[in-house]
Amino acid sequence: MSDSNKDITLAEAPEGVSGAGFFATSFEKVIGLARANSLWPLPFATSCCGIEFMATMGSHYDISRFGSERPSFSPRQADILLVMGTIAKKMGPVVKQVYEQMSEPRWVVAVGACACSGGIFDTYSVLQGIDRVVPVDVYVPGCPPRPEQILDGLMRVQDLAKNESLRRRNSPEYQALLESYNIK
Repeated sequence: MSDSNKDITLAEAPEGVSGAGFFATSFEKVIGLARANSLWPLPFATSCCGIEFMATMGSHYDISRFGSERPSFSPRQADILLVMGTIAKKMGPVVKQVYEQMSEPRWVVAVGACACSGGIFDTYSVLQGIDRVVPVDVYVPGCPPRPEQILDGLMRVQDLAKNESLRRRNSPEYQALLESYNIK
């Protein structure tokens, strides 16, 4: 084995039974592993946090390592909605519409202080956190957050995707959550 191959780490296999030439595990764990390593983000950037996300896409931080190298600018092809920056109250319905157009399973990451809580803009026109409009799975604090923090948020979504039950999205609890946000 050459020295360059020693630095390569592979995704850990899910729990299962292995033998000569085969590996058996549950279908749910295989789907979770596939979802976790092929998450396509939809960047909804309005402010300086978007610039930090652009740095995350660059070669130094390389979001491609996590299977998210293809930013999707179509909600129908995206898995993660990354809301970054200040969201005005007039933009709230747009964020909700984008979320509704995404197919299940879908995750939301609030990136930066403004998306998480309105940031320093405690005014009549700024939405005080996107969790008033759509359910949020992961919060990434900071003003603006460093690219390492954005990658950490992406890894938290990978953990959610890997460990989520295939039937969770059909559960009464999840349907009640969406209903509380008035989402169909």
